[in-house]
Amino acid sequence: MSTDRERMNVDVVIVGAGPAGLSCAIRLKQIAQERGEDLSVCILEKGAAVGAHLLSGAILEHSALARLIPDYPDKGAPVGTKVTREAIYLMGEKRALTIPPPPLMRNRKNSVISLGVFAGWLAEQAEALGVDILPGFAAGELLIDSESGATTGVATGDTGIGRDGAKTAAYQPGIEIRARQVVLAEGCRGFLSGQAISRYGLDAQSDPQTHGLGIKEVWEISPDKHRPGSVVHTMGWPLNENAYGGGFLYQYGENLASVGLVVGLDYRNPYLSPFDEMQRLKTHPKIRRVLEGGRRISYGARVITEGGLQSLPKLSFPGGILIGDAAGFLNVGKIKGIHTGMSSGMIAAEALFTFLTGTAENGECAGWPEAFHRSDLWFELNAVRNVRPGFEKGLYRGLMTAAIETATSGMLPRTLRRSMGDHAHTEPADRHTPIEYPAPDGVLTFDKASSVYLSNTMHNEDQPSHLKLKDPDLMPDSDLAVYQGPSVRYCPAGVYEYVDGPDGAPQFRINAQNCVHCKTCDIKDPNRNIRWTPPEGGDGPNYTSM
Repeated sequence: MSTDRERMNVDVVIVGAGPAGLSCAIRLKQIAQERGEDLSVCILEKGAAVGAHLLSGAILEHSALARLIPDYPDKGAPVGTKVTREAIYLMGEKRALTIPPPPLMRNRKNSVISLGVFAGWLAEQAEALGVDILPGFAAGELLIDSESGATTGVATGDTGIGRDGAKTAAYQPGIEIRARQVVLAEGCRGFLSGQAISRYGLDAQSDPQTHGLGIKEVWEISPDKHRPGSVVHTMGWPLNENAYGGGFLYQYGENLASVGLVVGLDYRNPYLSPFDEMQRLKTHPKIRRVLEGGRRISYGARVITEGGLQSLPKLSFPGGILIGDAAGFLNVGKIKGIHTGMSSGMIAAEALFTFLTGTAENGECAGWPEAFHRSDLWFELNAVRNVRPGFEKGLYRGLMTAAIETATSGMLPRTLRRSMGDHAHTEPADRHTPIEYPAPDGVLTFDKASSVYLSNTMHNEDQPSHLKLKDPDLMPDSDLAVYQGPSVRYCPAGVYEYVDGPDGAPQFRINAQNCVHCKTCDIKDPNRNIRWTPPEGGDGPNYTSM
């Protein structure tokens, strides 16, 4: 730990300026103003700007926003394009059966948005209430009291450290922020969230988490093809029955379309490439006819938590709490997490305020998990708790389970369980046939290098790699020898590759400068050998329209 760090003290420090963290900060300040209290709230955001690292489909359900800021229309909230038409395509390779959306997936009261732009607006509302937001600061360490074991704050990493570990001319020490409560709102697979879950055993009573990798492109399409407010979800091809996932095509704004694919990371075949499956999706006649004649303007990828209620960790620990996708509040049945993340932040804020104005320093805010279990959010997630695990037996069994859960509002007494993490589902290569993906045409389908370029990803190449190997020998000895190098395929940014070493033997190479911070490697590596850590603050993708 650096001894020359700047130090500051606040009541609450929030890690992550996404919908959950911003909603928590806004609600805390609202309550404090209503009660005549003065609470200092600070948000750390690792992106260079609020929204720079945010990516979602994204469809906004307005319920949480309306509770948080009732006059949001008058305040110019960028709530995007109202959904006007919707359908689900059950896809084969050349054909698609159009089916009406089930009640859970209906979106007629919702809107298609850019999550980054929406978060930027929320940040303005937070700052107007007195919240301090520090973009470009990556929190890399929980501060722990040596006597009580409680979390007492967070520290950002030092910047300007060279590959050899020495300080460069650009060296800047990090900062320590001491807080009465730390709110972890980092999104899926947050670095500090993982530290807290491990240190305090927060997942001891929960099922292993399930994740999906979402890969998304934004296109500018021909005006004559644009149907603003059109929302399409797809199931089936290009994924086979044994790989969970689905695609989407949303049209919004001025001739814009978002196209993407979410692939469950519990797939078994190590030859599967989520990126190439996404490229194949665009060649289906139903998708191609919308995109042809247009141009791709943005690209990104991010993992999401899909495990549901039974995979939620304990939400509080000494000195802090988890909210949003850092815990796993996605509603898989609706395929939505913005409103649930916001709701979690608001409920947590109310519990935090009560805690901070009536109890001792650095205790545990047990009122947050208690309030969650009494909330509408709990009932919403409880109703869909079996949707995702139902698909572990295949697409059609999963559709049957989802139909039953929808019809009964999740009131059946059974709860489907999950016994192992996504990495453990990966099977040795000799059990599977390699998948031959077509070469990109550069018009409709593309390679990873040109895609990463559109994500505006930048890392200081002089800094140490933020992607760490626990055992370098495991990569050629197991990742390659046993699984035929799935790291090369599961990464949607071309970070990993095998090259010939000086002796002609395969050598594992990490191109950390390509990393879009999706966290897939931290989850899917069959040996759990790759560890994602925060790079210097501000580094990574710079999404502008995602």
